[in-house]
Amino acid sequence: MEEQVYQMPRIGDKAPDFEAVTTYGKIKFSDFNKGNWVVMFSHPADFTPVCTTEMSGFAQRHDEFRALNTKLLGLSIDSIFAHVAWVNNVKKNTGVLFDFPIIADLDMKVAKLYGMLQPNESETAAVRAVFFIDPTGKIRLIMYYPLNVGRNMDEILRVLTALQTTDKHGVALPLNWKPGEKVIVPPPKTIEEMQEREKSNYEMVDWYLAKKDL
Repeated sequence: MEEQVYQMPRIGDKAPDFEAVTTYGKIKFSDFNKGNWVVMFSHPADFTPVCTTEMSGFAQRHDEFRALNTKLLGLSIDSIFAHVAWVNNVKKNTGVLFDFPIIADLDMKVAKLYGMLQPNESETAAVRAVFFIDPTGKIRLIMYYPLNVGRNMDEILRVLTALQTTDKHGVALPLNWKPGEKVIVPPPKTIEEMQEREKSNYEMVDWYLAKKDL
């Protein structure tokens, strides 16, 4: 029997659907995602130091994700028993509870579906991938980190806020944008639009680059 070949999902693709066992029970991803943003992230293994700092970081800032109508969903290629033991161990030692579902992906089904297994890095551990999936089920942004470098929680929250801001206001965002800073107005497509822009109160860097406050 031939091994199934998986294509890594790309930005703009529909997030592959799946069913999985998690630390908060069985989920069907399309139901879990419905009406919410989802930040789904993989880690190489339970009971490892970098992963513990990362999962703790997600847990400690969970309220910020909730405020952005976003669910968290973790994954590693470990059993549900290892997950539960790890969650309990970290809670006992640090007081931090991983209060979001963690997928037990022992058969690597979800990791393969999402391109989280990258053989030149590891054939048995998922890389540190982060998928930002909007309420329609579309993948909007993907981050990949190697096994030995932890992620940046400020950046994860920044880009999540950025994606939601561009959707809501129909704007683009400049380098290093943070909430409260000026946004970029789409460039004019006609002479009339360009002339209207010149009369506006936008911050005009040039005719094609204009900024405004939201």
